[in-house]
Amino acid sequence: MDLATLLDRCRQGDDLAWEAFVRQFQGRVYSITSTYTGHPEEARDLAQDVFIRLYETKGRWVEAEVFVPWLIRVSRNLCLDHLRRKKARPPAEDVLADEMVDLAATGATPESELAASRDRHVVWRAVRSLGRLSREMILLKEIQGLTFQEIAASLGVPVGTVKSRSNRARLELAERVLALERGGTVGPEA
Repeated sequence: MDLATLLDRCRQGDDLAWEAFVRQFQGRVYSITSTYTGHPEEARDLAQDVFIRLYETKGRWVEAEVFVPWLIRVSRNLCLDHLRRKKARPPAEDVLADEMVDLAATGATPESELAASRDRHVVWRAVRSLGRLSREMILLKEIQGLTFQEIAASLGVPVGTVKSRSNRARLELAERVLALERGGTVGPEA
């Protein structure tokens, strides 16, 4: 079933459509909430809150063409509100590490698996040291795989701003990875 049909059926109160909707988007919503909170239980609670909010407001959902960026924005805003209340700083190491692409090929040797694990750890440390905007760009562009247009719609900023932030974030990440690989250190930024 296409997204427009699924959304229409959810708006009409179709319980089976709602279940299909939750199944289709729960991974993406959890990924966002876990990146911001860094704690699996807290992320699950926030993801559930996102779906409760969506269910309660299903009559006011946006159209299918802009739904995914809107869903990301709703999830992000709920997380930011939660963090403001908690006065915490996102994200935690174990969450984004789970999101990183597996660098080891199928059937890899133990040595290559260890090297890939070290690479992931270095990349994670570098991502963790980025400022909030840069981490967010890496999450949305590189991990979530969103287009510049989707990110712009999610964040409510122009596409050009997203492109420049993304480029800056990637350059900053590359510099930090290189520094760590050379034995240097990088400290977290606010």
